[in-house]
Amino acid sequence: MTRFVPAFALALAAAVLVVGAASAEIISFKAELSGANEVPAVEGDGKGTLTATYDTNTKTLTYKVDYSGMSGPVTAAHFHGPSDTAHNAAVLIPITSGLASPMQGSAVLTDAQAADLVGGRLYFNVHTAKFRPGEIRGQVVRGQ
Repeated sequence: MTRFVPAFALALAAAVLVVGAASAEIISFKAELSGANEVPAVEGDGKGTLTATYDTNTKTLTYKVDYSGMSGPVTAAHFHGPSDTAHNAAVLIPITSGLASPMQGSAVLTDAQAADLVGGRLYFNVHTAKFRPGEIRGQVVRGQ
């Protein structure tokens, strides 16, 4: 009987770990960045794409942004929200370094930020000196 209890406890602990790992998920996201998506819209040649993944276990958002055709050097970039495509919102996740294309990084999200991300209520925009409020923007949505 004494051997059964430790073996049972070990099996139970392993089952809990497997169930916890099974509930973790990697979710893909994307955004098409353009001046037309800015509020108000911006005329220019700037365009870009954002691809990202969110790990529900570690709460980590990992992203890559490729852009081209900007009016000048990029001065800032951010994830904003919560918002839909017709409104502006506060900066939620600033990009603090590496603004050259391709821009890459990661951030650990709060539960509220994660809910807004999964709910499609975040957007990404890229700023230049000519277009301080933002030159290109795209709503972050689930992708493949």
